[in-house]
Amino acid sequence: MIAYLVDSPLFVLFLVAAIGFLVGRIHVRGFSLGVSAVLFVGLAFGALDPAIGLPAIVFEFGLIVFVYTVGLAGGPGFVAALRRDGLRENALVVGVLVLAAGLVVVADRLLGLTAAEAAGLFSGSLTNTPALATILESLTASGQDAALAEPVVAYSLAYPIGVLGVIVAITVLTRGWGTDGGEQRELQRLGVSAQELVDVTVEVTHDLGEHDVTELSRTDPLDRVMLARHQRGGHQWLVRGDDVLRPGDRVSVVGAPEAVRAAVDLLGEPRDEPLMRHADLDYRRIFVSTPETVGRTVAELDLPGRFDATITRVRHGDMDRLAMPDMVLEPGDRVRVVAPRHRMGDVTRFFGDSWKALSEIDVGVFGLGIALGLLVGSIPIPLPGGTTFSLGLAGGPLVVGLVVGALGRTGPIVWQLPYNANLTLRQVGVILFLAGVGTRSGYGFATTVADGGLPLFLAGAVVTCVTATATLLLGHHVLRVPVSVLTGIVSGVHTQPAVLAFANDRAGNEAPDLGYATVFPVATITKILLAQLLFTVLS
Repeated sequence: MIAYLVDSPLFVLFLVAAIGFLVGRIHVRGFSLGVSAVLFVGLAFGALDPAIGLPAIVFEFGLIVFVYTVGLAGGPGFVAALRRDGLRENALVVGVLVLAAGLVVVADRLLGLTAAEAAGLFSGSLTNTPALATILESLTASGQDAALAEPVVAYSLAYPIGVLGVIVAITVLTRGWGTDGGEQRELQRLGVSAQELVDVTVEVTHDLGEHDVTELSRTDPLDRVMLARHQRGGHQWLVRGDDVLRPGDRVSVVGAPEAVRAAVDLLGEPRDEPLMRHADLDYRRIFVSTPETVGRTVAELDLPGRFDATITRVRHGDMDRLAMPDMVLEPGDRVRVVAPRHRMGDVTRFFGDSWKALSEIDVGVFGLGIALGLLVGSIPIPLPGGTTFSLGLAGGPLVVGLVVGALGRTGPIVWQLPYNANLTLRQVGVILFLAGVGTRSGYGFATTVADGGLPLFLAGAVVTCVTATATLLLGHHVLRVPVSVLTGIVSGVHTQPAVLAFANDRAGNEAPDLGYATVFPVATITKILLAQLLFTVLS
């Protein structure tokens, strides 16, 4: 059997992936390894024989696809976050990661670790696969293939507590935080709701003067909702910017529940009858799939001018968002459009509404983006002392992915992938990487564990818990970040989707996702740089 595994790398690859997925779905008190279980299954197979190992091209290809698609997905959120409070929050992230690197240096001195083990300990305690990847790449590039197991062993020993330690820190430290009204007001300022968007009909009973809708929409709370439909007497139409609301008019208000309640109080009284007369208007969910609409803002599409229509909400993945004028549409988004019935066909053709188109990717553009990432990753960056480092296979595609993901499109080139295609490619990439690294390092891992790995495990626990605790305490007491957003930031510091899922379950809203998207790119790049810096300095 061992001989068959040695001679059949494709069989090993798919078997490791299949078993890893099954193991990753096992939940113990709400915790699961998820896709990271593929790494541990790969280690188990690799431990059987040193000749069992997938070719290097497997994990290199998987790594490149994984980090590039992560960059594409994170680019828009990263730029949007920087426009809010992202600079201070990312400064916090960089600070605590530097602290973590300092703790690893102390562990290196106390335990007598190799440079590769120290860098692997740093990557594992912060559960960052790209950081591990950059160390493996450095070892391969310098001809130290025999040492590939060292960082993987340290990573694998520190990884489990790198997840559990953060969850414990969140559970213990945040108990009782965020129960006051200030927390809720801050979440409302960020546009975060614990529920899906709602659509409420309100009858105008207050005198709003001669201010038109454009003027009113600049004031709180109307700047946080959308006025979609307007009815006066027996006639109904879509709200226009020059509409003036009169007592007796009815309008539909769309937005987060808290914002809608405030808007209703400002305008008048809620009514139970939905404001939709199908003889006049219709609404439909439509997939965004045409090049003309992808990468454009809602305002740029000018639906009122083109079709006398409006977008009320945009569903990206599993989350509805209010269709604000500066929102950029991505392939695969589903827009809820309200339009005259006789124009709905034109609107549908304009957006495409093609599931087949969303299942395809532009291989030329995808390949061009990755090629640019590899070029950026190969650029040598000087360090003090005459040494250099590069972003490599992990950092280069990630940085380029962030940039082109934020751009969305450059002229006729649409960089973004459909949401479902991005998720699929990302998952395939990380599986190839974890399976390749695991099988190639399993034998060395088993040997090291047999010789005693408890010190590395404890060192990883210290790094994890100190980093998570520092982030939570500083974020809450110094920066006054809302707790639900802060738990997402902690998840982003550790770039850990399992912790993010835990934070989302506790919060009951999308606020942790906001915190995660704010810091994830900076945290990932910082950890890649610090891991390589540790490896270079400690060598």
